[in-house]
Amino acid sequence: MNVERFIAQRISHPASKNFSSLILKIAVAAVALSISVMIITTSVITGFKNGISDKVFNFWGHIHVTDGQAGDSFELIPITKDAELIKKIEDIGPIAYTRPKSVVNPDITPTEQRTVGGVDRVETYIIVPGIIATKDNFEGVLLKGLESDYDFSRIARFVKEGKLIDYTGERASRDLLLSEQMAERISLEVGDPIIMNFVLDGEQYKKRFEVSGIYKTGLEEYDKRFGIVDARILQEVLGWRADQVSGLEIYVDHLDDMATLNEYIYFEQLPGRLYSESIRTKFYEIFEWLELQNINEDVLIILMILVAVINMITALLIFVLERTEMIGVLKSLGSTDWSIRKIFLYNAGMIILKGLLFGNLIAFTLCMIQKYTGVLKLSETQYYLDTVPIEFNWLSILLVNIGTIVVTLLFLILPTMLVSKITPVKALRFQ
Repeated sequence: MNVERFIAQRISHPASKNFSSLILKIAVAAVALSISVMIITTSVITGFKNGISDKVFNFWGHIHVTDGQAGDSFELIPITKDAELIKKIEDIGPIAYTRPKSVVNPDITPTEQRTVGGVDRVETYIIVPGIIATKDNFEGVLLKGLESDYDFSRIARFVKEGKLIDYTGERASRDLLLSEQMAERISLEVGDPIIMNFVLDGEQYKKRFEVSGIYKTGLEEYDKRFGIVDARILQEVLGWRADQVSGLEIYVDHLDDMATLNEYIYFEQLPGRLYSESIRTKFYEIFEWLELQNINEDVLIILMILVAVINMITALLIFVLERTEMIGVLKSLGSTDWSIRKIFLYNAGMIILKGLLFGNLIAFTLCMIQKYTGVLKLSETQYYLDTVPIEFNWLSILLVNIGTIVVTLLFLILPTMLVSKITPVKALRFQ
């Protein structure tokens, strides 16, 4: 029988509503509050990062392949839609690579590793600048041309009104998918005709389109600039062949493999004149902002653990002082200091576990309410999302719970050292 644990269980449930009972409730509440805040913080930040990243990747893919001279300015430099190259890229599966030597610790030798997955799909696109002209307004726009075999399920979720582009006709579709922001700015609705003006090599070209649908990603930088059309009509405007496009959009199986697969495609698969770039690099401002959220998460978790530790230390000191007479009796019966300290550590562990139980229950209840009702709203213009996102990272939640137990108990070893200062004679006289 574990005597220390037995005694700890007995003293953890005081019979009367004395001062230690109040301290016990406060300690449980502090741990519950700390763990619930940490879980909610982790879930919200994970939801933010994944929600915004998902929007960017669904609109742009994970890796772009363009002509090496095109850069980031969407210059009209075509590349050939090489079926053999596309097939080679799509067939890329998990690849082995060598992790380079650490700059921080040069003693760490390079290691052989393997990506989790490979390439999922390759799409083509064309981007051409144009000017929308209506009776009363005009607006600059970047038209993104997509082909009929494009996986439109990636952007269908963003369509708020109307429908996607109709590719059933033999000739190029005149449908235009316009952003909600742009449609409101120039007073356009689904079904409205427009004239699109193109200026190429000093010559002006006009094409008639009809607004088939209105989309909204919530990413203002994209919504205010891009419209989506049939790639064939842009090829007509540019005088490009049917096998010429602006670039390739590559989708990978796992986001963690993006950088590695990008390097592999660039160095091992592409001909010399083509260039590949990951979307994290191409639109680094958004992803840098998302990475900064990790700092906020770490700071908040550290603060909450400190709150739990300070409250538990205070509670444990009060328990030790209140149980001074019991300590004297146990010492007079031959108990060692460590044996008595274990009683209070067991007692603290029970309080922490009870706090974790209530904290997890509170956190998951609040998170599930938000996840399925979206009661807390956000300004989509500022945060890219219209509700507070919730996504459970089970590994992080598990680590938060385990970390709270381990760190708190480690810090509680110090206040139990007070037991060694208590002598049986003084303890039995203690009132």
